[in-house]
Amino acid sequence: MPTQSLERSEYIEQAYFFRVYRERLDAKMPSQEILQTIHEEILATTRLPMAIDFLRGEILLRGRISDGMKRLEHYFTAFQTFVVERAEDDRSRFDKRVALQILEREAEYRSGTPTMPGLFIYQFESLARNRLGYKAGMAAMAADPFYDEHWRTWITRLERQLGTRDLAGFIYGASEQYRADEKITDREDPPLFGAQEGRIAKANIGRELLYMFAALQRQLDYPKVPEPERNLAEEVFHPLLEQRLHEIEKRMQLIEADQKGGVDLSEFLTKPPDFMNRDGSQN
Repeated sequence: MPTQSLERSEYIEQAYFFRVYRERLDAKMPSQEILQTIHEEILATTRLPMAIDFLRGEILLRGRISDGMKRLEHYFTAFQTFVVERAEDDRSRFDKRVALQILEREAEYRSGTPTMPGLFIYQFESLARNRLGYKAGMAAMAADPFYDEHWRTWITRLERQLGTRDLAGFIYGASEQYRADEKITDREDPPLFGAQEGRIAKANIGRELLYMFAALQRQLDYPKVPEPERNLAEEVFHPLLEQRLHEIEKRMQLIEADQKGGVDLSEFLTKPPDFMNRDGSQN
């Protein structure tokens, strides 16, 4: 079993921190106030209270907690920093609340009995589902101290090869099941995924990527990536969509009127300005 980069108590407190931070953002509390008040709630025997103090200073100075997380690379992983950094990017539509929920569930997973395959799938799905960018995202994944050297090398190589075939094919090729199917016995490097992951990946080659993630969650109890809440009101009554529907409705009315032989074009005609005579000459 690989050793964790932090003690279990740290991840338990991290999960609590990310959850409460998100809930208080929903309550419209400013980040500075959240970091100031939550400091007293965190278990003092962990290093998280000191990290929160530092983050509060950074957000007062620079306006972003990702800048502080980047400077605390011995405590926060590169992937945690990357997720928050993408949420704080002014050009990004990635919601900070979703980012905090992603980190909360990852911390909960790490506080239990995490595996390198399980963590990889969770992190990769977080990138894919939220369109966070594979190049920088997978570089942050490879820098995670939880992975051993074989995994870091594979993740780095995968980022360069991604797109030549789907992820399921890469996972199957790095699994025990592939070696059993191909009767490969002379490889010195260990397989990265077990037989179960390999079978699930093999069954999902060429299919929608999210189907494989869902199967791994059902069959192997892999952590589920949170999905952003869909605002149905915004989807139905988006101004551009409403305008487009209005145009379609007008066209349908014209078609129906034309079929009846009575197209009324009066609403499309404009009166000439007051300074124009009927013959088009100016007053």
